[in-house]
Amino acid sequence: MQNKYISIYDDLVKKIKQNIWPIDSLLPSENELTTHYETSRETIRKALNLLSQNGYIQKVRGKGSVVLDYDKFTFPVSGIESFTELMDKLQQDSYTYVHEIGFTPTQNKIYRTLSPDNQDAVWYVHRVREIAGEKIILDKDYFNEAIIPKLSEKICSQSIYQHIEETLGLKIGFAHKEVTVEEPTEEDKALLDLKGFYNVVVIRSQVYLNDTTLFQYTESRHRPDKFRFVDFARRTK
Repeated sequence: MQNKYISIYDDLVKKIKQNIWPIDSLLPSENELTTHYETSRETIRKALNLLSQNGYIQKVRGKGSVVLDYDKFTFPVSGIESFTELMDKLQQDSYTYVHEIGFTPTQNKIYRTLSPDNQDAVWYVHRVREIAGEKIILDKDYFNEAIIPKLSEKICSQSIYQHIEETLGLKIGFAHKEVTVEEPTEEDKALLDLKGFYNVVVIRSQVYLNDTTLFQYTESRHRPDKFRFVDFARRTK
């Protein structure tokens, strides 16, 4: 027998898709939903948590559950998560195509960033991410080979971060990120399903191990209609 909160979740999703609660509107309160579905508040909270995890609502303290544009995927800008981890969380069908893998020329600016003494080789890995049948992300990753050795196409088609943490035993610490909106390159147009879009959202990251060692530079290029980039902000005054 299906759990009660799953059946409530399915009914809420159906009503959101029927536009009973439009984008940016509020769902009924937990108390109202508890009465409507004749169940416990805990069951309602489980259903709402599932809605939040799958990108249908955003819980806002003191306000309630705001209905989101569910055709967009929520990407946390401030977090460090692999594509595989994000897709597992969003419960989306996805596939990774390894377009290119090799070593970066020594005259490349990124090479000098990751190998300032010009002694270490630097991997480059270009991967196309397909979600729900559409190629909408181009990830261009660079790794210091002295820190991340023996990358293979198999590793790159699965999860490089899993390889780093579980196989190499390294701990990823923090990242500096920059978000820009840019015109698509010829590479973007060739590899992504842009469908007439004239901009891509680009996130450039420098990623460090726990001991502050810089080991990765990433340029992640996204088709703009499919993503919602979120962050958490706190007033410090």
